[in-house]
Amino acid sequence: MRPSQITALSTAALILGLLPALAGGQWVKIFTSTTCFALAAMGAGFMYARLGMVSLAQVALMGVGGWVTLRLNHATALPFEINLALGGMAASALGVALALPALRMRGLYLALVTLMVAGGFEVVFTAFQFPNGGPGFWGVGTSFSAPMRRPVLATGDPAFLRYALVVTALGFLLIEAHRRTAPGRAWALIRRSEAAALASGVNVTLYKTWAFGLSGLLAGLGGGLLAASLGLLDASTFRASESVLLFALVIVGGARFWYGAILTAILYRVAPGLLNSWGVDADLALVFFGAALLHAVITAPGGIGGQIAALLSREARHDRA
Repeated sequence: MRPSQITALSTAALILGLLPALAGGQWVKIFTSTTCFALAAMGAGFMYARLGMVSLAQVALMGVGGWVTLRLNHATALPFEINLALGGMAASALGVALALPALRMRGLYLALVTLMVAGGFEVVFTAFQFPNGGPGFWGVGTSFSAPMRRPVLATGDPAFLRYALVVTALGFLLIEAHRRTAPGRAWALIRRSEAAALASGVNVTLYKTWAFGLSGLLAGLGGGLLAASLGLLDASTFRASESVLLFALVIVGGARFWYGAILTAILYRVAPGLLNSWGVDADLALVFFGAALLHAVITAPGGIGGQIAALLSREARHDRA
C-alpha cells in the first residue's frame, strides 16, 4: 500500500471516529451537510480533472436526488437505503441526458448548457417545492411536514453523520476504482485528444456518457443524504448560482486530488458556519472565495490540494535525503 493510500485511510478513520463525537448541536448538521456536498464536489472534480469538462449542474442534480428520496419516503414504505439508491439513480439518468450536448460541445459552451439546465431546475424547484408528505404527484402540503425516515442504525444526528461519512468514503472508492481501470484510461486519452482516442478504438460517446452518469449518481446520493439530514429541503439551496459557486470552489480545493473535494465542501459549508458563529455576515465568505479563486487561477492551478501535494512531496524527498 502506498503512503498516500495509508494517509487517506488513516484520515478517513480519524474523521469517522472523532468528528461525530467532538461536534455538537448545530455543528453536527453542518458537518453532515459538508459531507453531502463533498459527494457533489467529487463528481464535478473528477469530470474536470479526467475529461476537462465543466458541469455547472451538480447542485441541481443534488436537488433531483433529494426530491426523489423525499417523494419515495413519503409515498412508499421502502427502506431509506433503497430510496437513497433510487434518488441517486434518478440523478444519474439526468446526468446521462446532460451528456447528449457534451458529445458535441466542450469548454464554455458545455458550461453554459449545464448552467441553463441548472437554471431550469431552479425554476421547477421554486414553483413546485420539495415533497413534505402532502397529496398529489408533487406531495406538497401547506401546513404540515411528515417525518423523514433514516437508516435504522443511524436515527440520531451523530450516527447519521457517521453514515454519511461512510457513503462518501464509498463514493471516493468508486471514483478511484474507475480511475484505475478501463474508464480512467479512456477518460485520460479523451482529455488529451478525442481524435487520438477514436483512433485507439475508445468509444468516446460511451465514456463521456458514463462520466456524466457517474457524476450525477454522486450528486444524487449527496442530495438524498441531505434530505435525510434536514428532513425537508428548500428550493433556495439548489439555485443555479450555487452550482457555479461549488465548481469555483472545486478549482480552489483542487480537482485532481481526493482531498480537494473535502476542502471544497469545507469551504462551501463550514466557512460560512464559522462566520455566523462569530457574528459576521456569512456572505463575506464570497469575498474570500473570490480571492482564493484568483489565487488558484493565477499562481496555483492545482488548487489548495496541489499545494498540499507539493509540500508533502518536498517533505518526502527531504526525509529520503
